[in-house]
Amino acid sequence: MSIESTLADGVREALAVDPEAFTARAEEEAEVVKQGLHDGVFDNHQSIVGFEYEFYAVADGRWSEESRAGEYALMRVPRRLLELMGFEKELGLHNAEMCTSPQPLSDHGLRAQLAEVRARLEAAENCAGVEGMRLVSDGVWTIPPAGETARGYLTDSVEVDGVTVAANMSDAVRYHAMANADGAGQSVALEAPGVSLAADTVMPESLITSIQPHYQVAQAETLPVHFRYALRIAGPLLALGVNSPVLPPDLYEEGWDGERALADGATENRVHVFESVLNARTAENKVRFPRDIHDVEEAVDRIAGDETLIPMPESDDSDRFDDAFATFRTKHGTYWRWVRPVFEGASRSSANARIEFRPVPAQPTVRDSIAFQAAFAGLMEALPRHEHPVIGLDWEAARDNFYAAVADGIDADMEWIGYDGEHTTGPASAAEGAWSAEAGSGSFGNGPHGMYADLLDHAAAGLRAAGCSEAEADSWLAPLRYRAEHGTTPADWKRERIRDRLEEGDSFAEAVHGMQREYIEKQSETLVSGGFSAW
Repeated sequence: MSIESTLADGVREALAVDPEAFTARAEEEAEVVKQGLHDGVFDNHQSIVGFEYEFYAVADGRWSEESRAGEYALMRVPRRLLELMGFEKELGLHNAEMCTSPQPLSDHGLRAQLAEVRARLEAAENCAGVEGMRLVSDGVWTIPPAGETARGYLTDSVEVDGVTVAANMSDAVRYHAMANADGAGQSVALEAPGVSLAADTVMPESLITSIQPHYQVAQAETLPVHFRYALRIAGPLLALGVNSPVLPPDLYEEGWDGERALADGATENRVHVFESVLNARTAENKVRFPRDIHDVEEAVDRIAGDETLIPMPESDDSDRFDDAFATFRTKHGTYWRWVRPVFEGASRSSANARIEFRPVPAQPTVRDSIAFQAAFAGLMEALPRHEHPVIGLDWEAARDNFYAAVADGIDADMEWIGYDGEHTTGPASAAEGAWSAEAGSGSFGNGPHGMYADLLDHAAAGLRAAGCSEAEADSWLAPLRYRAEHGTTPADWKRERIRDRLEEGDSFAEAVHGMQREYIEKQSETLVSGGFSAW
């Protein structure tokens, strides 16, 4: 039996599940989770960090015919190669994902995270190199496979025994099932400034890649407070990390040339892609900036009560502790929020309540990526400990900050409450004179000019409280302090390169592809051991 036929059978099996019975089972299991919370099962008595890191593969011009055909063009990763690399499959055939082992939050724990990512990535690059490809850490790809267009690659689908199958999507049944569920006659629509792409499947979502820091709270009952703080730092941290200012040029509508894309386009298109594609087939907007959580039971109820998209069949029994709420965990798989709570554990001793922080795109280097993990974890430690008044920022303002960062990156106008309780609104960019040099490490800045000083000083304080020395804490956060101090981000770097090429006479496509090749070339020298500040 072919892979396509097996996949079609899996889709039919998923679509045959009674959605009402699935939802009822998830709600019953939510009570199991809440009882576990009451019994302290999800408490760990220390803060723990983890990390998810997504990549895409490109041709590096060495061995394979496909690789030689297009310099740094997108490539499909053989499934056998993913297994050799120890990576996991993601949505597109060109994607690969790494998940680190959870570690206690400390300097040793962060070093273990950094070392694991570097070791596994270096080994993966050696495997990929034999196939004439390399892995890229980036917010969005812009050069399609050799001889193909981005539009064709993202929309290619076939009918297999009456089931719509995306030609370039991995064999994840739930994603293929979305194209065949009720309402499947309605196209998925990717919508971003200047781009409108219709597709039969959710494959356009595979344009984007991200990093996802995880923070396990020591005491599950404190998760709502941490969650409220996480929402209020989402906009500022995203603004420091923006890395997808353009999409593949052949996706843009007529009249959108390079100048207009730079002037009127978003700074972080990844957010537009994820929201528009995965919300297209839902009655509610499942991908969204979430509301505050007031108690931990409410977090559980929200997951259980979220709109059921694809009611997947029950999995075979295993010996995982959280099989007691396996349907609830499946429901969580489509609980797409930019910040989301998680309750799971392979064993009772490893059961945990954590926050997944999902706004930040993949970064130019591993060092920069882990800096976001350190900053997020440090802030989760320090903000509640210091009872930072930004928790009083209106939810609407936190949401508006997030989408302002999507539009304008580090130059966005954002509202903030400083450590002294002063409400301020203004651009946070150093290009606007925003960096407060006097704040320095260890003192908390205030006002729009001191927002990043305030954030990063509190992150440093949180890392010190977790056992890092002052020098160690400063070192982990140095890549982000550099961005704040110089008012620059990876998206700014990309825009400047595109603008320079346009001024030299390149077409929009030539400028974007030239920038992308330069990005990958720079990354080839700095991904594992260097930093964006050297670019």
